[in-house]
Amino acid sequence: MVSRSGRSPSVTLADVASHAQVSLATASRVINGSTRQVQPDLRDRVLASSRLLGYVVDEQAQSMARGASQTVALVVGDIADPYFSAIAAGVSAAASRLRLTVIITTTGPGGLAEHEAVAALRPKRPLAILLAASRHLDSAGEELLLEELAGYEARGGRVSFIGADTGGSAARVVRVQNRAGARELARSLIHLGYTRFSILGGPSDLATARARVDGFAEGLASGGIAASSVEIVHGPLTRDGGHAAVLELQGLNHPGACVFAVTDVMAVGAMTALISQGRMPGRDIAVAGFDDIPLLQDVRPALTTVALPLFDIGVQALELALADPSPDSSSPEADDVRGVVRLRESTPPL
Repeated sequence: MVSRSGRSPSVTLADVASHAQVSLATASRVINGSTRQVQPDLRDRVLASSRLLGYVVDEQAQSMARGASQTVALVVGDIADPYFSAIAAGVSAAASRLRLTVIITTTGPGGLAEHEAVAALRPKRPLAILLAASRHLDSAGEELLLEELAGYEARGGRVSFIGADTGGSAARVVRVQNRAGARELARSLIHLGYTRFSILGGPSDLATARARVDGFAEGLASGGIAASSVEIVHGPLTRDGGHAAVLELQGLNHPGACVFAVTDVMAVGAMTALISQGRMPGRDIAVAGFDDIPLLQDVRPALTTVALPLFDIGVQALELALADPSPDSSSPEADDVRGVVRLRESTPPL
């Protein structure tokens, strides 16, 4: 049976790619058109598989692949979070240079799940979807997300991820070295003389938060800090989450104590809570964060953190999504983003 659009409902572009033993991106470039040439042997295989399977070209997919859409979509956890807003600023600046419009969708508390966000975006036919929200360590949710993205890519869309790797067919990832950055921060704090650590770990089911917690723990272990000297409290990745989490800690009065929050936003909330209890960050207890969000310019004492080029990450994510792959790869690659430890007033040497 053939649908009104002329397409056999049982044959997708993904089927053609699988039969031809090429990537979905390669099959899309052959079927839907691209400015980048595909190797003749790969092109012949895709066309032969298309004819054999009875695949019918989707006109909407062709227009999307050729750039008819003038929008790109950015999926973030919470646009009010300075981490995401800084990335969004980079995406918007890069899009503006290309005369593209940016649609922003959130997946934070009260928002859509990522797969639901992608499903809602697909009818809008964005040229690319950029996913900046942290991956959930939930295999069922991840499978649903990858299914939605596969359908979107099959119609000519482009995808890029920020932060963690993914098993998706696009494999366009701006990889942020969260684990390595947290590990280096821990070693730097030990070098300053700190011996007792508490971690505000954020949600336990978020990949970014987990990577930062694990990296920090690895750094402490390499410096001889026993696990029994480390206290971990989980909570929302928000200012209020950090405020509430620090109040649960038991070891704040221990000499050489330092609180590490997996995001600067949580660290700022923790600092406010400590001050309300009569403890001055940087004098009575050390505090460190991660990200180096712009807001820190107005925070006192100046917060020790792992600095990430958030604006540049946003630019890179859009450029990566829209780039054609290199000749020897089905998808373009981005350089890993490494954080830089910034030691400031909130963690003075002991």
